[in-house]
Amino acid sequence: MQFYQCITDFIFVENEPRRSDIIFVPGGSYPDTAKYAARLYHAGYAPYIMPSGKYSILRGRFVPPETEESCETECDYLCGVLRRCGVPEQAVLREDQATYTYENAIFSRKRTEALGVQVGRAILCCQAFHARRSLMYYQEQFPDTEFLVCPVVTKGISRENWYQTRQGIDRVLGELERCGGQFHEILYEKLPPSST
Repeated sequence: MQFYQCITDFIFVENEPRRSDIIFVPGGSYPDTAKYAARLYHAGYAPYIMPSGKYSILRGRFVPPETEESCETECDYLCGVLRRCGVPEQAVLREDQATYTYENAIFSRKRTEALGVQVGRAILCCQAFHARRSLMYYQEQFPDTEFLVCPVVTKGISRENWYQTRQGIDRVLGELERCGGQFHEILYEKLPPSST
């Protein structure tokens, strides 16, 4: 076993889809996650899809791919992809306030609660190299939900090849760093008041 196999196994989470209550699609400007969510919807795996996202907090606005129509938010863009894939409007539950991954989870939870959608099991359609961090955030916000991660390979970065290019190494190790670096405050908030 190669020394990097433990990183691969940690970052690239993947499950077989099963019948679920909803499909979550964290925000972004890649159509592949929404396209896969649409295929899962048409295959009968869930009655709803919730695309999430306003824009990247780093950019301060949404920049769609050059070939796409102008959209104000990541959610608008993903909804357009779902529409073109034949997903009916009533099956799409929009969340358009999130500006980073943790907010995707936070606002998706608030939205499902506001709509009265019970989420016992959910499918998470995300980028393959983003799978672990997405899962951790959604699990933190939906502690009683069983999540099935159904990722999509984007940017050519997969569990089989990530260590073969600089871009793959930077993306995957960047995700590994963020999995450690971004959870301090979340975990601190869960400590009893007397903890130091």
